[in-house]
Amino acid sequence: MKLILGGYCLIILVGSILLALPVSTREGVWTPLTDCFFTATSATCVTGLIRFDTFTHWSLFGQLVILGMIQIGGIGFMTVAILALILMRRKIGLSERSLMQNSISAPQLGGIIHMTKFIALGTLVFEALGALLLSFSFVPRFGWKKGVYFSVFHSISAFCNAGFDLMGGTTGQFSSLTGYVGDWYVNIVIMLLIFIGGLGFFVWYDLGSKRFCLRKLNLQSKMVLSISIGLVVIGTIGFMLLEYHSSAYEGMSVGEKLLASLFQSVTARTAGFNTTDYTGMSEAGIFLMIQLMLVGGSTGSTAGGIKTTTFWVLCISIFTTFFRKKNIEAFGRRLEEGITRTASCIFMTYLLMTTTVAILISAMEGLPLLTCLFESVSAMATVGLTLGITPSLGMVSKLLLAFLMLCGRVGSITMLLAFSNDKRASSSRLPLEKVQVG
Repeated sequence: MKLILGGYCLIILVGSILLALPVSTREGVWTPLTDCFFTATSATCVTGLIRFDTFTHWSLFGQLVILGMIQIGGIGFMTVAILALILMRRKIGLSERSLMQNSISAPQLGGIIHMTKFIALGTLVFEALGALLLSFSFVPRFGWKKGVYFSVFHSISAFCNAGFDLMGGTTGQFSSLTGYVGDWYVNIVIMLLIFIGGLGFFVWYDLGSKRFCLRKLNLQSKMVLSISIGLVVIGTIGFMLLEYHSSAYEGMSVGEKLLASLFQSVTARTAGFNTTDYTGMSEAGIFLMIQLMLVGGSTGSTAGGIKTTTFWVLCISIFTTFFRKKNIEAFGRRLEEGITRTASCIFMTYLLMTTTVAILISAMEGLPLLTCLFESVSAMATVGLTLGITPSLGMVSKLLLAFLMLCGRVGSITMLLAFSNDKRASSSRLPLEKVQVG
């Protein structure tokens, strides 16, 4: 666990140094190391929170450094390390396989090398296909050279759920995809990349091996697909109802409002792109966005959050308790004992860390608590959406958000285990005494 955490920290450190160099900026000046550290953390943790506009501040070299960190962070540090060993024809031992299993939350150790190759190939195929589809829109608009570059950059950023964009030079700094709010083609391509990247490597593998026969899928795949589609539908309806008359949707047609609602529902699943101005959203819409961000994507994916399976287990455990069932069941299967405890641990860790940081930032910066909570959840869930306060935050606030981004990407459980001792639990048990709850 310490090696996984150390690997991400090393990438962030190298990225920070490279971004601080004058060659990384358009003006050829040194960038403050704290801002470079924040940007490198955001890129490596595929978050998307930024101090400077990516296109107007960073040079081509700086943008490529950011893109490289996004790619490594998206598929995982250990995946890249194992791929490097495979290419060098080095023998991969049991310890490396175990680390890879923990890094991508693999269900079993067997076949981990085959899964690594599948992840690399699948990522390459989806990103290349996404770049090709985006080029049909970007090349006519920006020309061949710039259009192809924009297509590749945004395809990787969308698939890795990073949210970094290069639209600052066309539609204004920090504008993201607001200039494409009514463009169904670009929206659909970006949404598909986000959704596929957020499903998880094991769901792709399961779908491919079962030839898309939903009935034969593993339990985890069924849970991921059902809750992912369900959250997109619920989020779309929620934004459509809550924001229909808000200033964020002002001047849009009904079709554009529907598209904007669908995109916001998808991007809240840790993607970081936005097609509307979130400062014009209602408080109810902002809170709905926070809830969707908190859930995030799926285990073993490029997305963050508490994960869809965790959310599913927590929801099912409510019904299990209500109907006085002995076991947690889903799709005709019984879930393993202790999974509720793990899910509760993940949820409470996210909740405590995000609320604590939100309170601290609100007190230090004098900002509304809901705004700060949006920013902290966006960081912890590696989403990257913002209400516009990130560029003006102080150094301490930025470091707190950077810490949340790192925790969210590495994983709360991995983070806790990395700082815990390795002593085995005692087989003896203390005397039992009942306590009433609720």
